[in-house]
Amino acid sequence: MSRVRHTLLRLGLPRDPAATRYLSGFLVSAVVTVMAVRALLAATGYPQVGGEHLHLSHVLWGGLLMALAFVLVFSFLGPVTRPFAAVVGGVGFGLFVDEIGKFVTSDYDYFYAPTATLVYLVIVAFALISEALHGRRPPTPQEYLAAAADAAVAGVAGGFSRRARRHADKLLEHARDVRGHDEVKALLDAVADDHDELPDPTTAVADLVVRTLHHVVRARWVPTLAVVVLLGTAAGAVWRVSQHEGASGVVLTGVLVGAACTVAACVCGLLFVRADRERGFRWFRRAVLVSLLVTQVFLFRLDEWGASIGLVVDLLVLGLLAAEIDVQRRAREE
Repeated sequence: MSRVRHTLLRLGLPRDPAATRYLSGFLVSAVVTVMAVRALLAATGYPQVGGEHLHLSHVLWGGLLMALAFVLVFSFLGPVTRPFAAVVGGVGFGLFVDEIGKFVTSDYDYFYAPTATLVYLVIVAFALISEALHGRRPPTPQEYLAAAADAAVAGVAGGFSRRARRHADKLLEHARDVRGHDEVKALLDAVADDHDELPDPTTAVADLVVRTLHHVVRARWVPTLAVVVLLGTAAGAVWRVSQHEGASGVVLTGVLVGAACTVAACVCGLLFVRADRERGFRWFRRAVLVSLLVTQVFLFRLDEWGASIGLVVDLLVLGLLAAEIDVQRRAREE
């Protein structure tokens, strides 16, 4: 992995420390868009936009919004446009991927039964790619320095607000021993002050979520709640499959295997959480990932959009666990 990162740096491809936030905003926007479109179409009787002979499919609007996101990113230097491009691109991608059923069937079937599963797999694939790029290894000092220089681009043009300057200085702190640190620091110090804060939807939402989750995870009942919810989700998945007459052997096997692995990971987490809280929560996190990547995939094949409830529950638990792991990691580093 270190060799890969070194190669990327040699190629001039440092990772953005804020990339996870942008990618999360992109994926959340896409998921919310898919669910909102499905709900709106169901409520309005699936109208045909464009009249009798034309149909302006929403995949067209999705393509236009994704193109607009590219125009924003390609047109302006610095990090200011990225949060907006993430949201606009996510909405466009949601409109696009919602119609995947039309493009994998010969009869152009929007209501193709496995559509929900296909959408889910696409979103999960993007999430896994994001995790592989940014979640396994923290940014290197060189990448922090590059991010600080990138932040200076916006400051040189429009000045630094208090929040922007604090963010840039924090990035620079992680790159103290890197060649070029003093020069970037001099550039940041030369940036004029600006009292107007620029809107940043992804950062505002992410900060609110992080503060809320960090406040919640201080409670002692969080491990118990996480285990109860995970075990309840696994048991509910098995029950739903057993009650579904059309469940195939493959689906039944997949749900049972996923539920069994979730239970096993929960047991391991309970064994470790008292002695090493961070290690125990990492096992709980594995339990949620098994549910997301195995159990929910097969449930989506059975219940289509009804399985979205289990998905939302898993994501909420995953957020709680990620917040607790982050708290424990920071405590260990300090």
